[in-house]
Amino acid sequence: MNTQPDTKASELPTWDALARMDDDALPLLGTALLIARDEYPELQPAHYDAVVQGYADALRAEVQAQDAAPARMAVINRYLFEELGFGGNNDAYNDPRNSYLNDVFDRKLGIPISLAVVQMEIARRLDVPLDGISFPGHFLVRLPVDDGILVMDPYNKGRSLSADELRDRISSHFGGQSPDDTELLHILAPASHRAILLRMLRNLKALYVEQDDWERVARSADRLLKLSPGLGEEIRDRGLAYLKLGHLAGAREDLARYLAVQPEAPDVEAIHGLLIDATGMAQRLN
Repeated sequence: MNTQPDTKASELPTWDALARMDDDALPLLGTALLIARDEYPELQPAHYDAVVQGYADALRAEVQAQDAAPARMAVINRYLFEELGFGGNNDAYNDPRNSYLNDVFDRKLGIPISLAVVQMEIARRLDVPLDGISFPGHFLVRLPVDDGILVMDPYNKGRSLSADELRDRISSHFGGQSPDDTELLHILAPASHRAILLRMLRNLKALYVEQDDWERVARSADRLLKLSPGLGEEIRDRGLAYLKLGHLAGAREDLARYLAVQPEAPDVEAIHGLLIDATGMAQRLN
């Protein structure tokens, strides 16, 4: 599911517009920079759009000189990971800066999904149809080739992965079971822009939960709901973060809404108890 390059990242979308956009219309780079602007209010999206365009322009002649898609991708990967020095942040994998695209461009460090976004944006501006794969545990990218797809690991300098290696990676997330060919192809399906952006925000939310940074947990859950308003677990998590922050009205509203939309969830009893506690605290304060 390759889409057109994000040619207007300098004009960021608004949060309120995102839920109404079709997946194919949702700008990947622009929305990733919108996520980063929450943390960096002075962020200038036009600068990063120009950076991506500059990378693509520097590569255009060499890429166009290659006939085959894998050879074109090899030129892009060599430039991105060897000449420019982008790479995985092995020393501080859980640093939130690895998920903010402006920091990834500035520091040339990231995690699989943020490096993949950089890789995809450059490739697409060069008419190389690179897509993301929401692979379990470790985000990957895919390129259509004559006899199937080429799957690559952006965290390891775009190294290609064999079917056997992919099965081994999957089995560790599925109780040691190895998928058959049909299941593997389903797992390797292209990720929509919305799915990629949701995964980026969930990564950030999980990091902030570990840090007990409840203001940023609430913000991350709120942004997830801007992208996809019906996500019950995000309604719950925003409510729980509000409760930690003492924002009782917001907590009560979200926790009650969660119980209404997820009446059969396994944590209903626990959330109901927290809702009662929040209501009692609010009444005592009044």
